[in-house]
Amino acid sequence: MEYRDMGKTGVKTSLLGFGCMRFPTKKTDNGDVIDRELASKMLDEAIKSGVNYIDTAYPYHNGESEAFLGEALKAYPRDSFYLATKLPMWDVHKKEDVRRLFNIQLERLQTDHVDFYLMHALGRERFDEAVKNEVREVLEELRAEGKIKYIGFSFHDNYDAFEYIIKYYDWDFCQIQYNYMDVNDQAGFKGYKLAEELGVPMVIMEPIKGGSLVNYSDDIRDEFMKYDPDNSIASWALRWVGTHPNIKVVLSGMSSMEQVKDNLKTFNNFKPLSDEDKAFLDKMIEKIKSKVNNGCTGCRYCMPCPHGVDIPRNFSLWNNFGMYHNPNDLNFHYFGQMRGAHSDASACKGCGLCETKCPQKLPIREHLKKLDEEFSAYDRR
Repeated sequence: MEYRDMGKTGVKTSLLGFGCMRFPTKKTDNGDVIDRELASKMLDEAIKSGVNYIDTAYPYHNGESEAFLGEALKAYPRDSFYLATKLPMWDVHKKEDVRRLFNIQLERLQTDHVDFYLMHALGRERFDEAVKNEVREVLEELRAEGKIKYIGFSFHDNYDAFEYIIKYYDWDFCQIQYNYMDVNDQAGFKGYKLAEELGVPMVIMEPIKGGSLVNYSDDIRDEFMKYDPDNSIASWALRWVGTHPNIKVVLSGMSSMEQVKDNLKTFNNFKPLSDEDKAFLDKMIEKIKSKVNNGCTGCRYCMPCPHGVDIPRNFSLWNNFGMYHNPNDLNFHYFGQMRGAHSDASACKGCGLCETKCPQKLPIREHLKKLDEEFSAYDRR
């Protein structure tokens, strides 16, 4: 297993971290719950192979993730792994909420301390609220009591917000979303470089973009496999992230034993991307981007639609599906959120007002009809 120095913390973390948001589940009379037997076997396989960073959060699996780990991790000495979890910032409305929520997490996790504790999903507005509620001050009190070792944050906002937050405190570490297709999104590459300059070690989430950087069309998949037939397409995304020296943990939300074993294969003999590998991947990135279905730029000149259709979001999903072929993402966003809000393409009445405003002169009505017909084959409701 590849291990890296976690900055000023003085600890060495496994480059592969076990993300506990996507454990395998099974259906019960009370809904979907973690398949604890299989999830325990997956954890065991990972830990015995050298993974020592376990990442969860208050809301994962509707709170069951922390409770499950509290039981499952009893099988291992407490000093043999680093446990990370996150403070649900959306539930912090006053200073007293911090300690109250943290104590709930300690009880769920059946431990007397958390190694890496994060303010969860910060953006500028949520961080300003945290400053007002003296969240950092309470976390420092908990650290002085030996209940927290290292304090960090996870992030979902733009680069300007990231720069403001990371410079506000002397953080032990931070966690961002980062992958080879989204280097300009959220904190992105600029955020990576800033953290490196400031000496703040990084943990990475969504290195495979929620599974999207695996579900390519056959021609893309064939090129990856022809270039490197001995390794999975997922390994490219993980190696790309791990090639960055200031990235100390790459989190993978593994949901099957097959994924665990494939990831262990990648990190137990970790090889950074060579210059030749990078050139090949750059070529593939351009080919993936060429799979978009239309030229919508998201300018929103076509909005508002008098019938409630979110035209740019429909086209964004369509273009993403063209590149990544991710049915799970499609079902969550299109058939879940958008159809429930009547903002999906099926709500189009064909009035054509949008087409009079589109700078790209796109045949919006035709494309909305086409994407709805295409998506219907993947409806799992």
